[in-house]
Amino acid sequence: MNVIRNFLDLADLSRDEVVDLLALAQSLQSRPEPTALAGKILGLLFLNPSLRTLASFQAGMQRLGGTAFVVTPGQGTWQVETRDGAVMNGGAAEHVREAIPVLASYCDALGIRSFAEGKDLAADLAEEQFMRMANLCPKPLVNLESAVNHPCQALADWRTMDELAVPRTGKFVLSWVSHPRALPLAVPAATVHMAAQRGMDVVVLRPEGYALPDAIMHKARAAAAASGGNVSETADRESALRDAHVVYAKEWGSPLHYGDADGEAKARAPLGGWCVRESWFQHARADCHFMHCLPVRRNVAVADEILDGPRSRVIREAANRMVVQMAVLHRLLKGN
Repeated sequence: MNVIRNFLDLADLSRDEVVDLLALAQSLQSRPEPTALAGKILGLLFLNPSLRTLASFQAGMQRLGGTAFVVTPGQGTWQVETRDGAVMNGGAAEHVREAIPVLASYCDALGIRSFAEGKDLAADLAEEQFMRMANLCPKPLVNLESAVNHPCQALADWRTMDELAVPRTGKFVLSWVSHPRALPLAVPAATVHMAAQRGMDVVVLRPEGYALPDAIMHKARAAAAASGGNVSETADRESALRDAHVVYAKEWGSPLHYGDADGEAKARAPLGGWCVRESWFQHARADCHFMHCLPVRRNVAVADEILDGPRSRVIREAANRMVVQMAVLHRLLKGN
């Protein structure tokens, strides 16, 4: 496999390259390399909150012998402006046009987390804000979650299914679940693409009005065509879950009401029944696994009986974040 220059999107890698990266993750877990990245520094810029991504990257970098620093604008550092042409007469004292090149000069690789603005669907689908920042970074760059992508989570989910011996061609159901408000499209977009790239029979289960945007589904279907998989969508829970190997729950907002909080609230008000319970699995395989990227609203999105029960793989997924990210860092900073 060639050296990775950046890690922005799983779609930038072929299926074989992803498999090779996962093999490296297994190798690093089985045969640790505690000095592989000695003297290397990872910078982490979090424009949005994090628990697993922040902690797993710091821990993974240290396990490889390197170090990391974290910048969270507004918490001990200046607030940061991301818009081009902004008149900076508000709270932000720093602009990313200066901040990112400066931070990059202090480290060997930089990770950026920048969620969707949630106002303009076309702009978020085009990753306009994230790519503006990416173009300012002269060092290897890692996407820690952008408007419509979360490649680190997707890579960890792929590894989790490999560990569980879920067949490459198994049935994977990405199901919308309830949440008090609209959440970004990053994880569902990355997840449906990942499962399609793996070669699975992917079904997006969602209520009416919550179909994923065409651009996301087109990308997933292209990945499925290349891998021998399939992608479909439905609002019929029984048919979606029949013979499923994996049910992956995730919350997201309605593209029909993007940026419209009142319209979104009205759309989701009658959907409280979209909370995953054991009754959902009566038509799934007996050994069907449950996955979710976390954090999760207990008894809103997923019932306690699932999260605390034998189907749940959410802790394993989270643990795998560090494992696969170590492989990414190894490729970025050490190469072959």
